Amino acid sequence: MAFEITGRVVDITPVMQVSDKFRKREFVIEKKESTGGNTFVDFIKFQLLQDKCDIIDESFLREDVRVLFNIKGNRWEKEGRVSYFTNLDAWKVERISVTDADYEPLSGGLEDSPPEDEEFGSLPF
Repeated sequence: MAFEITGRVVDITPVMQVSDKFRKREFVIEKKESTGGNTFVDFIKFQLLQDKCDIIDESFLREDVRVLFNIKGNRWEKEGRVSYFTNLDAWKVERISVTDADYEPLSGGLEDSPPEDEEFGSLPF
């Protein structure tokens, strides 16, 4: 299932070459919401994997964007201890025009569908 969110890009890391065949890049958006006269700010970190690392660069800093992403959860076990972690895997980032300071999610369905993960294949969930 694909999700989308809008916000302002506040940080972009360089591409990290994790191994010979795997690379990733992270970026953070600032998401503001106003409720009952109060403004709440969240900082949400996304990751881009493999060839998707190139869909964002430093020119996106301080720009308002729409991010389309998947939520991926994993289980990790080491020395008998189990941990769970969640990643927000972005697959599309678009610059948008925002006329006010609030970043509201765009309504409606997604016209695009997420790409297949070329290296790891399609996951069963």
